[in-house]
Amino acid sequence: MSYHVARSEGAPDAPLFFTFHGTGGDETQFHALAAQLVPGAQVISPRGDVSENGMNRYFRRTGEGVYDMEDLGKRTRAMAAFLATEKARSGAGRVIGMGYSNGANILASVALDHPEIFDDIILMHPLIPWEPAPQPGLKGRRTLITAGRRDPICPPEQTERLVRYLSGQGSELTTHWHEGGHEISREEMSEVQKFLTPATTNVSL
Repeated sequence: MSYHVARSEGAPDAPLFFTFHGTGGDETQFHALAAQLVPGAQVISPRGDVSENGMNRYFRRTGEGVYDMEDLGKRTRAMAAFLATEKARSGAGRVIGMGYSNGANILASVALDHPEIFDDIILMHPLIPWEPAPQPGLKGRRTLITAGRRDPICPPEQTERLVRYLSGQGSELTTHWHEGGHEISREEMSEVQKFLTPATTNVSL
């Protein structure tokens, strides 16, 4: 699978940082931020190859929170192959994935099938409306979930279910809640920065 990507070459032996945009975003949404969060990192940001009324997405859906599971499966396999190829090409010893909303969902879907690709997984406002199968490979994977208590798109109870699942798989899990909705808060981004320590330095967010 070939994606339209933003790509920043990093320093030798630096982490590889993948970013995944939300619905309607593109490869630039978090690309520069990733380079700020982990200076020197190689950053690769693929654009979703599905169009929903002109908005970029990573997989199809039939309604709000109702996924086309066949399409999700197909695009998860394609994305996993792309990421694995990029990881092998880079030779990076640490791989970070960060996604927001639809981007968090494709990142989570890949990690559920191929946890070996990532060392650090950042899921901002994910929505996984199915019951994932057990995945022993998630044990010890560092994962951050951020969410809003009043998020109308990603209901808190769904997020809590994902938290319970990942905890049950032995993921090294951190969660951060803010009192707002689907927006990304400053406190949320501060938590992302803290999660990425020691590879991060103080940046203005």
